[in-house]
Amino acid sequence: MKAVIIAGGKGKRLNSLTSGVVPKAMASLGGKPVLEYQINLLRRYGITDIYILIGYLGHIIEDYFGDGKFFGVNITYSLEDKPLGTAGCVKVLENEIRDNFIVVYGDIMLSMKIDDLVDFHTVQKGVATLAVHPNDHHYDSDHVVIDNDCRITDFLLKDQKPRYYNNLVSAAVYILSPTVFHYIPEDVSTDFVKDIFPEMIGHHEKIYGYKTAEYIKDIGTVYRFERVSRDFESGKIGKSSKVNERPAIFIDRDGTLVKDVKLLHQTEYLELFPFAGSAVKKINNSDFLSFLITNQPVVAHNLCDISTVKEIHNKLETLLGVECAYLNDIYFCPHHPDIGYPGENKDYKIDCHCRKPKTGMIDQAVKEYNIDVDSSWFIGDTTVDIQTGINAGLKTILVRTGKEGKDRKYQCTPDFEFDNLERATDFILEKKGLYNLYIDVIINEIDSWRYHFPFTISVGGMARSGKSTFVKLLIQSLQKHGTSSQVLSLDNWLLNNNERTDHMTVRERYKYNEITRDMKRIMSGEEILLKKYDTYSRAIIGEEPFSLNDSKCLIVEGVPALDIGGLKDLSNLKAFVQIDEDVRKERVFSFYRWKDLSDEEIKDIYQKRLENEAPFIQESKKYADIIVEV
Repeated sequence: MKAVIIAGGKGKRLNSLTSGVVPKAMASLGGKPVLEYQINLLRRYGITDIYILIGYLGHIIEDYFGDGKFFGVNITYSLEDKPLGTAGCVKVLENEIRDNFIVVYGDIMLSMKIDDLVDFHTVQKGVATLAVHPNDHHYDSDHVVIDNDCRITDFLLKDQKPRYYNNLVSAAVYILSPTVFHYIPEDVSTDFVKDIFPEMIGHHEKIYGYKTAEYIKDIGTVYRFERVSRDFESGKIGKSSKVNERPAIFIDRDGTLVKDVKLLHQTEYLELFPFAGSAVKKINNSDFLSFLITNQPVVAHNLCDISTVKEIHNKLETLLGVECAYLNDIYFCPHHPDIGYPGENKDYKIDCHCRKPKTGMIDQAVKEYNIDVDSSWFIGDTTVDIQTGINAGLKTILVRTGKEGKDRKYQCTPDFEFDNLERATDFILEKKGLYNLYIDVIINEIDSWRYHFPFTISVGGMARSGKSTFVKLLIQSLQKHGTSSQVLSLDNWLLNNNERTDHMTVRERYKYNEITRDMKRIMSGEEILLKKYDTYSRAIIGEEPFSLNDSKCLIVEGVPALDIGGLKDLSNLKAFVQIDEDVRKERVFSFYRWKDLSDEEIKDIYQKRLENEAPFIQESKKYADIIVEV
């Protein structure tokens, strides 16, 4: 296969960086021109016959690359006498190219698995395949519309777009057959996206979109060039190729990304949560990919058809686009297994492989985008979502929006819980790494321990300070480290809510003496009957046996962990978790709202805890070996 690189642009918008003395394709990254990275990538995939279409200051490109032999390729140049647009300049090669060829715009930095693009084109048997992807500047982009078979059905020019549209743009990388030449007029300035491809669609030619999440970004403005430069320096560009597995965050729709509306089947009812755009934008700026995974049985219920669901998702993508955010792809299941309801659409009343908690949608994304499952997450507001993530081998986060996990359809426990999607993404992308700094210290302490096991860690701190999150991360890290461990929550020694009085202090709500007694029994190798405290009902709901079972590490977590004398004496390491009080107060209110308490009731609880709990717990901080602040 031959390659054509369109490198005739003047790059006026980059003049402040290039001083107007080099063409845009020769803008330097890491000491090399962008064009050199393109040539190296093509050579890596066996594409060595390259035409470079030059114009403004083209001699600079010729002087640098010569005939290409030094770079392991054969380069032929074609000089434009006048600007002919992205398509018009290619017309001159009509008698030179007889087979499929790849076109790359010279003002893009890319890192992609080109043979997958070529294979896709070969399988589809179309006359053209365009690499397409979402972007974060939808307002100045032309968009493409594709059907279920990835066939492009329309082009939406930036000034002619409908109110809502899917965020999918041409990435300026094409595989074309020689048929394309028939549609390019001689010696006329034409553009592939604005002129040629729409003309071909009008003549029923098959043009396909190859969806990719790989790195393909233009450097056409100073802002975009500087962003690409930062990505280059961070190593993000190289990691984005499909040859490498990528981590992903899979997101539920209703109740997680958008406000929960029962059987939402009309576009006007979709409303993003206020934090949705910023949360997704943070994912876009990270190494993670973002995918929407949603059951949409409204189709099976015959409340709407597939096209309406897509229009609803067009609105979702448009609203995210306003905040310069995007989803890498959207997967939805239109099926429902239960039959026999009036008016149902029987074609979709099937027991499919894609409906959550089955993993068909996730499996498809993993295959299409080469996802690193072990490093990926599922975020949702129901036990269905959590069970889906568990079934797919993902780490899971339950958010307290939408149904807040109260659907109770599955008996499953999320790895973590947070107030909303933004808090969840902040944890995955930022705070998890900060917690790990402390965890590494603890693991080093365990490794250097030379006395009897288990190594006992007590983790205390004010309510809603992040103790449970820290402990769960610690457990996961110990597991990866090969250190067996168990967790004991001191909440299991709490009085039932109906046994407490307003005047009790933390030392009376928790059974300090029983905790010390039971801990001594556990440490001596005995088995105890551990009462199980239910967070939602604030009551003991049963009991189960507990023993060390040869665990190398025992983690005891709870508000008064560092305030209980007997427990402190048994602990090899003591950690205190603390956060800003305003943040903690916000978490307290969110948590008790989840328990269906009114704001007045929560305000009363918060104030009383400041009086009868905070003084004791803050005083216990002085016993900590490690103070965890995130």
